[in-house]
Amino acid sequence: MRPVAVIGVGMTKFGEHWNEGFRDLVIKAGLRAIEDANIHGEEIQAGYVGTMASGRLVGQEHIGALLADHMGLTPIPITRVEGACASGGLAFRQGYMAVASGMHDIVVVGGVEKMTDLDVAEVSDILGGAGDQEWELFLGATFPGLYAMMARRHMYEYKTTAEMLASVAVKNHKNGAKNKYAQYQNEITIDQVLKSKMIADPLKVFDCSPITDGAAAVVLAPLDIAKKYCEQPIEIIASAQASDHIALHSRASLSELYATKVAAKHAFEQAKLTTKDIDVAEVHDCFTIAEIMAIEDLGFYKKGEGGKATLDGKTALDSEIAVNTSGGLKACGHPVGATGVKQICEITKHPVNMEKNSRKI
Repeated sequence: MRPVAVIGVGMTKFGEHWNEGFRDLVIKAGLRAIEDANIHGEEIQAGYVGTMASGRLVGQEHIGALLADHMGLTPIPITRVEGACASGGLAFRQGYMAVASGMHDIVVVGGVEKMTDLDVAEVSDILGGAGDQEWELFLGATFPGLYAMMARRHMYEYKTTAEMLASVAVKNHKNGAKNKYAQYQNEITIDQVLKSKMIADPLKVFDCSPITDGAAAVVLAPLDIAKKYCEQPIEIIASAQASDHIALHSRASLSELYATKVAAKHAFEQAKLTTKDIDVAEVHDCFTIAEIMAIEDLGFYKKGEGGKATLDGKTALDSEIAVNTSGGLKACGHPVGATGVKQICEITKHPVNMEKNSRKI
């Protein structure tokens, strides 16, 4: 396997795009990434695009062919990747493996979702398909309810408080206020979170990520030719993936993300690093409890200490580890298929881990 680098990134603003359609968003992000990479379209050899539910949200399937057509990239292969909220991240991993294996040299990876054309109830039902449709969604357990159960169990086991959950939202809104691509660029207070409308006890409106339109894209190349295109390529030093039981009732614990623990272990082993070497992290905060569990299961904090660490400011900018500097899903927004690629775009902007004029993620 050969080393791979990110040589270009591009995004749209995340939010409600009433005057732009699904294809408009992903084409805009893709063209921005291609321009940023200083490549020509004919140099691209393959593409991967993450989208969770375009068929139900906008009625469009066969996304790979659609994008190849409208970006003028035919006849190169473009493959759609679906993995619920991980769709964009998995598309990135597929692109990484395609370049690392030597099958392709220049690969573009995108992520997109157009969600705001439907009402909240319809979107919630569609997103519920990312869980166990037969044993959870059919019986009324949408994701706010599932994560509320996780939050309640975490509170019971580790004395996590509503204020700790709220501190995640407050921190991420503070970061989002600095991000021109974020859906919400306003700061909030813990008191505002605690007084917001209850969605699924203990999760309130401000504990939940919004419904969002948006797209993001990156361009990948072998590290040995990356400097032909950009002065400071971002080397990818590890990528890992794992799975767990899809239904919450089948999992060993309601208060941990087992797949995250397994994938993190493999990634750190590949990179030959420990959690102490990490300066910045983008994690999945679809709900505030999700970020707390993520920073614990990634190994940044011991189990049960993530909430207190956040409340104490240890995950803020310029702290022990800056988490969700983009504003996370909570403030930047969560166009499901685009989120994983957006996280890569954000990480590449941080001047960290400088070594021999290259950066590593």
